[in-house]
Amino acid sequence: MRAKDIRAKAGVEPVTMLTAYDAPTAEVVDEAGVDMILVGDSVGNTQLGYDSTLPVTLDETASHTAAVARATENALVVADMPFLSYGASLETGVENCGRMLKEAGADAVKLECGPHTVELTDRLTDLGVPVQAHLGLTPQHENETGLFRQGTDGEAAREIADLAAAHEEAGAFSLVLEHVPANLAAAVTDDLEIPTIGIGAGPDCDGQVLVVDEVLGRSTGTAPFSKSWGDVRGEMERAVAGYKDDVESGDFPAAEHSHYEERLDDVY
Repeated sequence: MRAKDIRAKAGVEPVTMLTAYDAPTAEVVDEAGVDMILVGDSVGNTQLGYDSTLPVTLDETASHTAAVARATENALVVADMPFLSYGASLETGVENCGRMLKEAGADAVKLECGPHTVELTDRLTDLGVPVQAHLGLTPQHENETGLFRQGTDGEAAREIADLAAAHEEAGAFSLVLEHVPANLAAAVTDDLEIPTIGIGAGPDCDGQVLVVDEVLGRSTGTAPFSKSWGDVRGEMERAVAGYKDDVESGDFPAAEHSHYEERLDDVY
């Protein structure tokens, strides 16, 4: 899967996207036929024990992206650029985004967008780095906007629509719309030729993305716009409890889990 293949799906067939942060999970997602795997900065909350996405470093993103890329054969791997890895200067942003393709094996990068990322998107795409734009709720701005639904009044909605068009013109191959009113997402989708990928943005986007931990039921809860299709956390709890009980009762290890060497009998 390449960026051009995702772009071609707009208005034709639904686009599927999930996060993954490690090789085993990426392998499962890829084998299921999901179109894109996002190595999200949500790795900070879901895997690294941080309270937000803000502490995630470029090196951490590169490491997790490389693990996912090594396990993926078909899906488009998108590296989610972490807080302050871009935006301070055009040169630094280009260098850091390029590193995700050159060193970590990503196929594209995702930028949490604003007016400051239009020029960067244009420059990256000129250089051959596919860019996925991200508007609406952008968690890296949580200290400014909070983690609330965005685009809920006319002025904010127009700003999102204008920025969406600007990033499409700059060369973005797709656009994530997070936690915006469904009717705004539908209008933006109608206005763009590139596919929109919704998360908490209603059913009218060209595709959907969710955090894989919520899909699997591995997290302690789900966002109000998300859903669990499994109970991995429950299975993990049962397995760990079973291990503990069997060790404490002496049932593990049993004879079939042990090897005895008769030639050692005379040694002791």
